[in-house]
Amino acid sequence: MKMTSLKMKKILEERLTDSSLNTKYNREQDTLRLEWKSSNQGVTIKLPNIIAKYNERGEQAIDELVDHIHESLKIMNQSYQLEGMEKQIFPVIRSTSFPTSSNSGAELVFKEHTAETRIFYAIDLGKSYRLIDRVMLEKENWSDKQIDEIATFNLRSLEQSYKVDTVADNDFYFFAKQDGYDASRILNDSLLEEIAGMSKGELAVAVPHQDVLILADIRNKTGYDILAQMTMKFFTEGRIPITSLPFIYEERKLTPIFILAKNKPEDKK
Repeated sequence: MKMTSLKMKKILEERLTDSSLNTKYNREQDTLRLEWKSSNQGVTIKLPNIIAKYNERGEQAIDELVDHIHESLKIMNQSYQLEGMEKQIFPVIRSTSFPTSSNSGAELVFKEHTAETRIFYAIDLGKSYRLIDRVMLEKENWSDKQIDEIATFNLRSLEQSYKVDTVADNDFYFFAKQDGYDASRILNDSLLEEIAGMSKGELAVAVPHQDVLILADIRNKTGYDILAQMTMKFFTEGRIPITSLPFIYEERKLTPIFILAKNKPEDKK
């Protein structure tokens, strides 16, 4: 039986029933919003995206979404302090279109990264995390530089293991620990330098969604085509998409590139 938005809406409402929550269905935007009655904070679900994942993975996709929503709503209903939680603070990569304020209107703390990405900061809470806003920062009298230094230091302590696939003489390194900070590893300069030192061609980097970092030793034109197709596929499938554009890593700098089919990119301004 074909899954429709109304059927998916009904399934989610049944799975996420709670007397403390309001549910709102927007037919025009095809979204379902769940929010706390007490604060109006909540999450908005794009139903077509969930239906696509359901068609591909079945009930598992719904189970994962429900778990994620439960965690997100629980975190919204609690207050957190930074003091004493320094070891649990990490950077997270998001697209430049990602909101810079929380649903409650608090400004999130962020730092510019590339033309396609920004760095936000989060308190790790085990199954999920809470993005750090400026109110939390000001309560502790912390500076942006201080939170960035703490988060960057903690990032370097994460495991850096990877899987390597060689396709058409190009090496692709995949970081996918599923710890919430796979894409964040793009900020680890020593890691990028290590792979760059091993590379025989040009090093390309991609963060299509939160849960994967791809480093690619590109040695021929085919490698660019493979990377472009791979990045787009990951981008469309990711729970938190970041960017479908890969980057060239050169002299410790990341430059977004457009890859034309069967052609090495010529414009790297």
